[in-house]
Amino acid sequence: MTQCSEYTYAARLRALQQTKQRHTEEKRQVIGSMDMDDHGLVLPPPEERDVVQTISGSGVPITDVLFKSFKIRPNHPSGGFFGPRSCGENFRRLLEMHPIMIDPMSALAGGYMTTFSSYRQPSWNPDFNYDHLKPEQERYKLTHGIGAVQHFCQDLEIGFRLGWQGLQEKIDRCRPLHPQAAEFYDGLEHIVRGMQNWISRHAQAAREMAEAESHADIRRNLMEIAAINEHLVSAPPQTFRQAVQWMHWYQLAAKMYNMSGSLGRIDLYLWPFYSQDTASGALNDEDAVFYLACHLINDTSYIQLGGPDEAGEDTTNPLSFLVLEAAHRLKIPANIGVCVGERVDPKLLRRGVEILFEDKTGIPKFLGVDNTTEGYCKNGIPASVARQRSYSGCNWSALPGREYTLNDCVKIDFAAVFDVALRDMMADAEAPPSMDRLWNCFHVHLERAIAVTAAGIDFHLEHMHQVFPELILDLLCHGPIEKGLDASHGGVEFTNLCVDGASLATVADSFAALEQRVEREQRLSWQELLRQLDSDWQGAEGERIRQMMRSVPRFGSGGSRADDYAVKIVSLFTHLVKAKKTPAGHNMIPGIFSWAAHILMGKMVGATPNGRHAHAALSHGPNPDPGFRKDGAPTALALAVANSQCGYGNTSPLQIELDAGVGQGPDGREAVASLIKTHFDLGGTQININIVDKAKLLAAHRNPADYPDLVVRVTGFSAYFASLSPEFRQMIIDRVLSE
Repeated sequence: MTQCSEYTYAARLRALQQTKQRHTEEKRQVIGSMDMDDHGLVLPPPEERDVVQTISGSGVPITDVLFKSFKIRPNHPSGGFFGPRSCGENFRRLLEMHPIMIDPMSALAGGYMTTFSSYRQPSWNPDFNYDHLKPEQERYKLTHGIGAVQHFCQDLEIGFRLGWQGLQEKIDRCRPLHPQAAEFYDGLEHIVRGMQNWISRHAQAAREMAEAESHADIRRNLMEIAAINEHLVSAPPQTFRQAVQWMHWYQLAAKMYNMSGSLGRIDLYLWPFYSQDTASGALNDEDAVFYLACHLINDTSYIQLGGPDEAGEDTTNPLSFLVLEAAHRLKIPANIGVCVGERVDPKLLRRGVEILFEDKTGIPKFLGVDNTTEGYCKNGIPASVARQRSYSGCNWSALPGREYTLNDCVKIDFAAVFDVALRDMMADAEAPPSMDRLWNCFHVHLERAIAVTAAGIDFHLEHMHQVFPELILDLLCHGPIEKGLDASHGGVEFTNLCVDGASLATVADSFAALEQRVEREQRLSWQELLRQLDSDWQGAEGERIRQMMRSVPRFGSGGSRADDYAVKIVSLFTHLVKAKKTPAGHNMIPGIFSWAAHILMGKMVGATPNGRHAHAALSHGPNPDPGFRKDGAPTALALAVANSQCGYGNTSPLQIELDAGVGQGPDGREAVASLIKTHFDLGGTQININIVDKAKLLAAHRNPADYPDLVVRVTGFSAYFASLSPEFRQMIIDRVLSE
């Protein structure tokens, strides 16, 4: 029997928030730092925990927790499991043993206690050897994307239309048409049957909990949960609450399978259910906000609000504002993007800015939808199709259910390429070093790094379906079930591979410093410069030279040579990526984004001519380095990033920190809204904003445990400040102190 003095939505939300805070603190104690999205994972009971170390697709170390009692069934001598049948079978077994998770305060059933990707050791089938690529991948420190998972977007409307049994019937219809794909269909069927079992067990548990519950309101809620999930085992959702519950189950499974976090345009997908239920009187806005909040508190799903339909008309609707309201009431990490564009309802931007300042959680972020759509069309995509792309991850969008992208998984570190180019030039005794020669060497090595990256992409596309197919996402895509092909192997209509450049400011500032101090002023020789880099600016003389190199006008200062070099680097990178397709004929799309991997990337690169120390963090995304100009002008920052766009639909996001005092009163908030619109008018594609109280943030950095509920936008994702590692917290502090 549950003790509950009141059962209003507000009281239930407070209880759910307290439960989440307790779970988050427990994860901090057991897992430690969590330098990624604030996942809704709940730790298994102590007797069931195995704490393990894994590595993310971006190379970031992750501490994860496994169920001791769940043992995979390998199908390979390495001890791993590979291929659709084995992956589907193992995941079904995990679903069928997963503990029941029902909180009587919630309107939804379900939660998750582990991620299936944690069990994937080894994560790549060693039979598919790419040793021929590794020397150059290591030379250029490439984030090559081989073996990367998810990072494209499903179409939830397929699930809402068919339901789990409808998906099974679709598998049954298509299976005889493609007998060669028997293993693929077996894998998909394992997923569907596992989901039906998982949902059915929760429905039964909710009914049993209701029978034992004496509180009338809680009993009624549990009975509703039981009835909803009994329906969803086989039938598609018919009401708004059922649709949110169906979406919730799908997202939990996607998170468990391979940490997928995309939901896309839920204000569109859920709109028919909302319209129907509000018209009949079965649903009011308070109900809708609460149901949405019950989902958001379990996971930081990536969601787009507003934006164009295929004809270019704005899709903003009342539900767009209710999704924002749900996040506003929770004040926990979330990843909601508000569209800003010529035809987008301006009230959505204004409400987004209001919440940004009221909550100070970095939520929402802002999407320059006109520029990403126009740029995406340059890849040969019709405008009517391009407008349907949905914000689905840290910096990226994808066509729901129609496009495989590897977004945010493939990165070329300009600083690593620059270091190779500089040393290659200096090793040539036949010709004296010069800026012209250095630029030519950089061009040659960047071109080669892109070619190696393209070859790695092709290798991934050739074999990923045999290693770890995208079974969960395949179910809600147009094509995989119909064709008997995984999304990574031609199952969907479009394959557009995003390739991000990183450390733009580090390299632009390095070129500018060399040009001014070495070539123009001749204050030190090329040889002496190289000695200083190799010694990491050792001693008093080294520090003097380092400060001299740092003091050159930097990228973002406005009208500087570093600004010129930044534009030149982006232009070269864009040209080289778009000059040719991969050897197998796949399209690549350039962008500038490092995620937070610039910290890890920096550890692999020695000192650089901009005065950066060896192994220190590189510059973040397309942003100028912190302290790029003494006044830290937001307009200068916004202009620098606007000038760093590749222009093909893959973003170069602006990361900006603003003092909370800026938004005092309507004039201040209107000024921030104007800054957002101006950045997009200049060509920007996405904005991440932190509204900060500097004193509070510094205090939280000193004593994180005193501020357990402080939320920040790290980069494309938001997280609890106290859950981040000292390195990640310092990154945010550096940005705040400089801006």
